[in-house]
Amino acid sequence: MSLRRIPVEQAVPGMFIHSLDAPWVAHPFWRSRFALQGTADVRALRASGVAHCWIDVSRGADVVTTSVANAAAGSASAADAAQDRPAQHGVATLLGHEYEHGRGRGQRMGPHPRTAAGPPEPRHAERLAVRAREAVRALFTQARTGQAVCLDQSLAIVDELAAMLASQSGALVGLVRLQRKDDYTFAHSVAVCTLMIALAHQMGLSAPQVREAGLCGLLHDVGKLMVPRHILDKPGKLTPEEFRVMQAHPRHGVDILRRGGAVPHSVIDVCLHHHEKLDGSGYPHGLAGAQISLFARMAAVCDVYDAVTSERAYKNAWDPAIALARMAQWEGHFDSAVLHAFVRVVGIYPVGSLVRLASGRLAVVVEHNPAALTAPKVRVFFSLRSSSHTEQRVVDLSLPGEADHIVAREDPHASGFPRIAHLWQEPH
Repeated sequence: MSLRRIPVEQAVPGMFIHSLDAPWVAHPFWRSRFALQGTADVRALRASGVAHCWIDVSRGADVVTTSVANAAAGSASAADAAQDRPAQHGVATLLGHEYEHGRGRGQRMGPHPRTAAGPPEPRHAERLAVRAREAVRALFTQARTGQAVCLDQSLAIVDELAAMLASQSGALVGLVRLQRKDDYTFAHSVAVCTLMIALAHQMGLSAPQVREAGLCGLLHDVGKLMVPRHILDKPGKLTPEEFRVMQAHPRHGVDILRRGGAVPHSVIDVCLHHHEKLDGSGYPHGLAGAQISLFARMAAVCDVYDAVTSERAYKNAWDPAIALARMAQWEGHFDSAVLHAFVRVVGIYPVGSLVRLASGRLAVVVEHNPAALTAPKVRVFFSLRSSSHTEQRVVDLSLPGEADHIVAREDPHASGFPRIAHLWQEPH
């Protein structure tokens, strides 16, 4: 390998891009290593907003003079114009929907957040969640058509989510809870990846293990690509035959992952065993106790938590705090040590939970406090005594002298407040 850092203006067809001098979320490509196969690829790279890139001259062309580079990249020949479409493995195929839907070469669908030296800007996490979800959509679409899952692309998503969590702890909920009913599988993969990264950190795993845990979470449900949509989205209980089809998704996932050949064994294991239960009542192999790997036990908790707290076309989401309470009551389902560590990640009253205070007010948790799990920051918005909305105010229940405290969890649907996401998403 022989690497050289160059301005993107010097890029020409035939070069092999080893990496881009920008975080994955700051450019429009789904992967960072690819060959420039034509003038369309060069124009796309120059229009991406990336200033510099690293080329591998052992795998492609080296730098040429500026005049030659400009001539090669700036003027397409008649042959180029006749076939001016993305090459099968070039940059243009890595750009996402602006190419797939004919938005024009080099055009971006909107501004992408840039990583700065200071704290991340507000809504950065939410934008990253959308971007990651679309990246997973592209990744899974490739897998559905029979292509191997791209490990570089998968790890790029994991690394960017991990970087966000490291720099902005409050980003966790923005990433996990930002889901839409019509793209649940992709959003769920991003959410479980994020939760696995945070849980691995909480459990004191090494940096490589944290990264591996995130990759396990990202790809754990890839087998659902092979489950018919009418079964995935069916309202109500599945028939025995439909449930057998659903239970086949872990094995389908393993088949998909093995096409690539280089996927870590732990990722395949989690894909196959994230529905196993500690008491042996899970599937597909009925493993019990220590037969289930640590990563699979972690994934079981993260997968179920995100599933039950997500709103689907056929069901309401559980309140996060109520979800944790119910999960703790399912004997034989989860590893208790893993579940306890998970609670420390999201809090006894996770962000987005509706709670009742001793003062007779309703509030939504906006930030959990790892040092005082029962005393998070909350946004009060309703008085039960006067049955009226109050001026919204954020209260830190952990502050010395703060007399108010949480007395109960509340079910948002039973309480008449099924739509409270805007309360915990607002800056505080």
